[in-house]
Amino acid sequence: MLQPSVSKHMNMLEQSLGVRLLNRTTRKLSLTEAGRQYFERCHRIIDDVNELESEVLGLQNRPTGTLRISSPVAFGQIYLLPLLLIFRKQFPDMGVEISLDDRYADLVQEGFDVAIRFGELEDSQLVARHIGSSARVCVASADYLNKHGTPKNPGDLKAHNCITYTHLFSSVWPFRDANELLSIKVSGDFRANSGYTIRDAILNGVGIGLVPAMLVREEIESGALITVLSEFSPDVIKISAVYPSSRLIPRKVKLFVDFVKAEFLKISLLHPQAPLRPVPRLRSKPAVVVEAKK
Repeated sequence: MLQPSVSKHMNMLEQSLGVRLLNRTTRKLSLTEAGRQYFERCHRIIDDVNELESEVLGLQNRPTGTLRISSPVAFGQIYLLPLLLIFRKQFPDMGVEISLDDRYADLVQEGFDVAIRFGELEDSQLVARHIGSSARVCVASADYLNKHGTPKNPGDLKAHNCITYTHLFSSVWPFRDANELLSIKVSGDFRANSGYTIRDAILNGVGIGLVPAMLVREEIESGALITVLSEFSPDVIKISAVYPSSRLIPRKVKLFVDFVKAEFLKISLLHPQAPLRPVPRLRSKPAVVVEAKK
């Protein structure tokens, strides 16, 4: 299509929508914020149409389009990326775009097909499928424990500097004493929205943290971090795959969620009673688009 024709159609579209989609200067064109959102949503609609056509044509075993995923940074780098490499080998005609970010992304506004989330979910506009549960451990550095003492029971945490996670956990930490649930209100002078940041703060003796076992696996094995209150078995974290509510769930989302759920069942760190075993490591650069935000 010739440039004058493209400009004409763009002007007509902007007039129809009642909003400017492009910033125009004598040297270049750039998308406005509204234009960017419109483009991303249209791109997703095209993918959905292609997905539906594939299903109608009986090509269920060869999904196409791009699967857009949102995941917490640490979990995505340690667990999800190796699994995505396996997933892509099974479905080579499908592209993958993953954004690693510890904040909760708006799936609809930002154009994600599916997100991995930890903890209890409250957003009724999303469909959540339980795909696993991760063990949690209470850990501190030897330096911190030497200076401040080792808590003997969950109630002792009230006298300690506890590091909390702004996105996932509140200031109430759950433990169990026999069959009784203990909810301990903790406090401290260090909070963060990144699992990696919390781990580094614990390693540097800032305080005690209650974190997913997968985040500190190597540090525990090396002795850099020490587990405390393990006999009180902190409650596990629920892991869910969430996606926008829709009557038509894209097949690429169904395939991905089924695959991840099956693979997570094989990872011992998701089960507090199982022994540690090696986690798949990246052997080469992943053939996926990764947007990491820390």
